[in-house]
Amino acid sequence: MLLVPGLAVSAVLHFGFPDKGPKAAVASGDSTELALKRLTRLRQLSAMLPVREAAMKQMSADLDLREHGVIVAETAAQGQAALLEIARRVGQEEQLDVRAGEFGAPVIFGEYGLVYATVTFEGHVEQIVNFLADLSKIPELVVPQEEHIAATAAKDKTMAVRIVLAGVVAKKLVPEKKGLASF
Repeated sequence: MLLVPGLAVSAVLHFGFPDKGPKAAVASGDSTELALKRLTRLRQLSAMLPVREAAMKQMSADLDLREHGVIVAETAAQGQAALLEIARRVGQEEQLDVRAGEFGAPVIFGEYGLVYATVTFEGHVEQIVNFLADLSKIPELVVPQEEHIAATAAKDKTMAVRIVLAGVVAKKLVPEKKGLASF
């Protein structure tokens, strides 16, 4: 009497939950080639790791060098003030009295932001040319966006200059536009 229920439980366990032990051994025997291929691929990847790390370090160094010219500021207004200070510093080298004009709204430029400052001054042609050349030599990323040059006095050959300068800042300094465009 005890044998019949024992056989019933054994049959349920055997057919209801088949044993995967021997089948797994056969399957693992078939996957030995797959495991060897995977091992070979992992060895190739691990051999390439030092080369990839060296390339990553080189790219990081290049990025740091390029981002060295980004104007460091905590706010967009401070970035604009720094841009104005850079223009005054460059103008001083050419004995130009660089005055502030207006500040444009900062914009997003790819992964960075741009701040604008309008400066005005008067100077001789060679002073103006040297000012523009000196802007390209400074480490900060500052470029003239728009220039207006007009002759003022024919006697001393000076010109009135109005330049909109753009400087690169961190993207986080540029406020996000909100409103209908954000939908």
